Amino acid sequence: MKQGTIKQILLITDGCSNEGEDPVAMAALAKEQGVTVNVIGVMKNDTIDEQGMKEIESIAEQGGGVSQVVYTEMLSQTVQMVTRKAMTQTLQGVVNRELKQILGSETEMEDLPPEKRGEVFEVVEELNDTVNLDVLILVDTSASMKYKLPTVKEALLDLSLSLNARTGNNRFSVFVFPGKKQFVNKLMDWTPNLDTLPSIFSKLSSGGMTPTGPAIKEALRHFTKKRSIRGLLTANGDEYFEESV
Repeated sequence: MKQGTIKQILLITDGCSNEGEDPVAMAALAKEQGVTVNVIGVMKNDTIDEQGMKEIESIAEQGGGVSQVVYTEMLSQTVQMVTRKAMTQTLQGVVNRELKQILGSETEMEDLPPEKRGEVFEVVEELNDTVNLDVLILVDTSASMKYKLPTVKEALLDLSLSLNARTGNNRFSVFVFPGKKQFVNKLMDWTPNLDTLPSIFSKLSSGGMTPTGPAIKEALRHFTKKRSIRGLLTANGDEYFEESV
């Protein structure tokens, strides 16, 4: 199996999109371009917005990713769980496609004998640890997220520590929305760790609308920009970014 890079957008939000493009359509576009969109809905106490939950589920479904609604105090564990679950889901999808090419168009992993299925799962587990991972984190900083941002910061630091135990390369980028003068602002460019996040997060201000669709669109553009720059700087840059594994 070709070793490549899993590309994820991790959207952390607590409300419904109310400005710009349809976030569900933008998530579907991301999936078409090999980028999985995962969504964590951060709720306060027992307050659950049914419309917001529906949007969260639809974004993840169309983006080929995982969605989870969570109370603030459980956020750290959830961020790690969703990221790893999405990796496994992506890898299993690739394995299924390869099985179909080798054994026939109707073959799925579940059709294999138990011992062969176990061997395939072992390969998926190994790839979970060794495959390269790019995670672009999109954080909703609208007014209702003001008191949740310290918890988001801690959750992202925990995610960085957890994933850095892998042997594969990790790269993170952090965007926030809404931006001060535009829909979304880049907080941190691609980096292997999030150590500098606390100093940046302390300067964030909350407020404004919730342009989730434009934020996903800009995040997707950032993946494309990274790919094209790498292609210019290497003799055969496409080999790193042709496919999500």
